[in-house]
Amino acid sequence: MALEDQDESDELPEVLVKRIALDRLRRALPGPVREAALAVASAGDKLGVGIHLVGGPVRDFLLDRPLRDLDLLAEPRDAKTGKGDAAAVVAAAQLGGARVVVHERFGTVRIEQEGFALDVATVRSERYDAPGALPTVAPGGLDEDLLRRDFTVNAMAAPLNATARRGRSALIDPGGGLVDLERGLMRVFHPRSFRDDPTRALRAARLVPRLGMALARPSRSALRAALREGAFGAVKGERYQAEFEKLFEDPVHGLDPSRALRLLEEWHVLAALEPGLLLPPTARTPLRRLGRDLSEAPASLQPWLSGFMVWLGPLPAPLRRRVLRRFAVRGRAAERIVAYPRTAARVLRGLARRRGRGATDASLRGLGAEELQALAAEAPTTERRRVLRWLQEDRAVRLPVSGRDLLELGLEGPAVGRALERIRLAVLDRKVRNREDALSLAAELARHKRRSSRRGD
Repeated sequence: MALEDQDESDELPEVLVKRIALDRLRRALPGPVREAALAVASAGDKLGVGIHLVGGPVRDFLLDRPLRDLDLLAEPRDAKTGKGDAAAVVAAAQLGGARVVVHERFGTVRIEQEGFALDVATVRSERYDAPGALPTVAPGGLDEDLLRRDFTVNAMAAPLNATARRGRSALIDPGGGLVDLERGLMRVFHPRSFRDDPTRALRAARLVPRLGMALARPSRSALRAALREGAFGAVKGERYQAEFEKLFEDPVHGLDPSRALRLLEEWHVLAALEPGLLLPPTARTPLRRLGRDLSEAPASLQPWLSGFMVWLGPLPAPLRRRVLRRFAVRGRAAERIVAYPRTAARVLRGLARRRGRGATDASLRGLGAEELQALAAEAPTTERRRVLRWLQEDRAVRLPVSGRDLLELGLEGPAVGRALERIRLAVLDRKVRNREDALSLAAELARHKRRSSRRGD
């Protein structure tokens, strides 16, 4: 649904005011986090502190999209002293068993409880002392806080309690984000924005395809200027890694990671991050498949690991290692990404040579969850079907007998494990269909073991 622009008197259209009525805004808060957010809003009213919903959740609310992560902004009565800041409001909210983490440097508080996390920040201003450096934070007003953000569409606030609404309209939009939202434009606030924080380019590449928007022409010019000045080299690898992790988490919601990576390549950002880095043409289709597959992946999966395996796999090994060092990917995670191309080639050769569900099980069972997800994304059609079927059906197959049953039949030691393996293969190949069949096969294996032992004697 299209949004209405603000008129010359800076009054919001009546239809928009109704759309962001306080009760409707509160109902839109995601279920698990709603109670905590409303408790913080209520505590803010008692302390005389305005509580605002801010950033991406406001943008998504205006687009009639489901709200996911929530960010709240606490506006103390005296912004200079910070009296009644985020920490004070959260303490007054009495959130019971929630875990509260205070980050004093940034004036933020994180509320963690089973099933959700909620971030509350005190309004602030910031300055960048050097390109790519983390900002220096100081107390500020609400407009200052909004205008320091990355894009105009992420710089809107909606008052969430009576104190925040007092004397204000239903939407606070000092940067014109509402107009940009209607026009489908992602726009930075000033020409040095990407120089101050080059990671904004990675966020733009995620948001542009997710929201069906385009990077505004002046913002593209600002990005080119930051690239010419070499600003991207000043950022620590850990910050880039965090952004790429988010890029590969977006597919959990059905989005295509190759579109974001293609934008970063078109904008010449990938090569600025590490010379030679690109989006290999052979990785584009597998990344699209990975995006679809990850929408149904288990929550325990680390999507970025699978994404890096598919994306970096076709690149030469020395470049792959340099990229991982640049993004501060170390330890076991780096080893798995580097080893993945050989692992995938070996497994795919095995699947092509051997048929049957038992053979598929033998090939796949030793792989990590992220390797399996990557393999399913880039395997040829026939092998992909086999991998997906194993993931969805065969991996969870339960045997009709246990090790105790085999011990009672006379098997012992390593022979129990080998027998269970044989029974599993037979179950998957439909040669064993019930407990009776499994015990019969186990008894046969036990007899064979006894005969072999006597011959050895």
